[in-house]
Amino acid sequence: RIGQDVFRKALMRYWEGACAVTSVRKSALLRASHIIPWADCPSDAERLNVHNGILLVATLDAAFDQGLVSFSDDGQVIISPTLSPEDCCAASIDSGMRLRRINDEIRARLSWHRTHLFRTSL
Repeated sequence: RIGQDVFRKALMRYWEGACAVTSVRKSALLRASHIIPWADCPSDAERLNVHNGILLVATLDAAFDQGLVSFSDDGQVIISPTLSPEDCCAASIDSGMRLRRINDEIRARLSWHRTHLFRTSL
């Protein structure tokens, strides 16, 4: 994807080189996760907008990308009922997690994520 490296670098700067939730700093473990997926963005500007991304460790990125977790308007993690407690434990995902920062632009995109991607039912 053209621009993906630009997007990742922008997220690394915005999130100060650490996972937005866990604060893990090892770059090899971090993923530049789109809130509104690349294919669903209406423009290249939106695809590359730093506020359409969250820097996450790989397990959280996979869960977020698949709609197994999302985040509330205050940044608190929301865990899908389709994700078992055993898998949450094994993946180190717990209900006390939250984004280290949030703003209105991220909040609006997270609302889209919760509406269109988050799995609310078994």
